[in-house]
Amino acid sequence: MLNAGVVVADERAREDLPTRVARIVSEVLAPAVLVAVLLLVVGWHAGDTPGVSRWWGLPGALFAAVIPLGYVLHGVRRGRLTNHHIPERADRRVPLLFGTASLAAGLVLLVVLGAPREVLALLGAGGCGLAVFALVTHWWKMSIHAGVAAGTVAALTAVYGPVALLGVPLVLLGCWARVRLTAHTRAQVVVGALVGALIAGTVFPLLR
Repeated sequence: MLNAGVVVADERAREDLPTRVARIVSEVLAPAVLVAVLLLVVGWHAGDTPGVSRWWGLPGALFAAVIPLGYVLHGVRRGRLTNHHIPERADRRVPLLFGTASLAAGLVLLVVLGAPREVLALLGAGGCGLAVFALVTHWWKMSIHAGVAAGTVAALTAVYGPVALLGVPLVLLGCWARVRLTAHTRAQVVVGALVGALIAGTVFPLLR
């Protein structure tokens, strides 16, 4: 295990600048990061309603991002997964199903606790997205990075209007990074982005 870590570190030290930038972008725009930030932002927006706390996004982020990421990191430590981005398609199914179950549990809990509709709608849309990606992943490695990035921009556009479209270049940057790292093909990031944007841009507004 130690030798493998040394080899990986040595390989990364020899990477060119674009590849190193792509690796950083992949971490900054990782699905768990974007999901957590999106829930906090939407939860804060929901607090514009009198009497509604601005912090409902916190428990949402716990169930939709933190717990699923913890499961993945545990799998990496135990050697079941290569890394937290889960590059092998066959290894993605169980973490995706676990993430869907965690999100569903959080959604039920927040419904019981009386969370604002906007946060519940976002979790509902996220659950739909996870289910679709889990199903497609059985046959094809559609990019979750691209799907979550595009879905984030679509959801923010539904909340804040066209100004949120300023985030589109970040979606393109994230797609470029995944292709640069050979984590996905161009088709996989394009389809992932389209599916993520479609789900977030339709299901979320419909539920909210």
